[in-house]
Amino acid sequence: MTEYLYLKDGYLKEFSARIIQVEPESRAVLLDQTAFYPGGGGQPADEGTLHCNGMEYPIQALKKAPEGIWHVLGGENPLPADGNEVTGHINWDRRYQLMRTHSAMHILCGVVFRDYGALVTGGNMEPLQGRMDFEFEALTKELVHVIEESVNREVQAAHPIQVKILPREEAFQIPDLIRTKINLLPPEIKEIRTVEIVGLDLQADGGTHVANTHEVGKMHVVDYKSKGKINKRIYVELERD
Repeated sequence: MTEYLYLKDGYLKEFSARIIQVEPESRAVLLDQTAFYPGGGGQPADEGTLHCNGMEYPIQALKKAPEGIWHVLGGENPLPADGNEVTGHINWDRRYQLMRTHSAMHILCGVVFRDYGALVTGGNMEPLQGRMDFEFEALTKELVHVIEESVNREVQAAHPIQVKILPREEAFQIPDLIRTKINLLPPEIKEIRTVEIVGLDLQADGGTHVANTHEVGKMHVVDYKSKGKINKRIYVELERD
């Protein structure tokens, strides 16, 4: 089984690991540990490279399976062998932008839930931009402006963002742990990872985040649309550093 380093430390830019299985046909390797996020919950997978025996392998895809995360290797270099030591290097600029964006989406979710009680019905993100759908019956330009101002106040408040991994029974004692309309956590998951924006938001989440809301930077609501009678979409962008 692969150990997922990103679950506890989203700031790892590189890591060492050992290959525990190779699939030659798909040019994929399974590692004993990895800091590459495979994608999920609206957050795209990481990009980067593996290095082994003086050769560099671009990460072409990351595929999560019951046994761990398969790293599909691009390029034409011969595949490294089972048991070899490798070093992984994450495309840090892109990862950090996604961390800022994911945390911004949680701030948005926290503000909307706190102030309007609206649940999330969907969402997606790319570096420094994203969209989130909420159970709103009506959404106006004036209300969107109020939401944007509220989000940026929480960014400037410099709330710590804390990650914990809890037993399922303990985690589900937390009120409103699941902010999505549908609970996406199957019963076989025995430990739940929570992400808390202290003083604002606490929910189950498997992605990578910054350590403090001030790292998010200013957020702009750039558009909003109606996607149904009680389904409204908000589009956001973050300022570059």
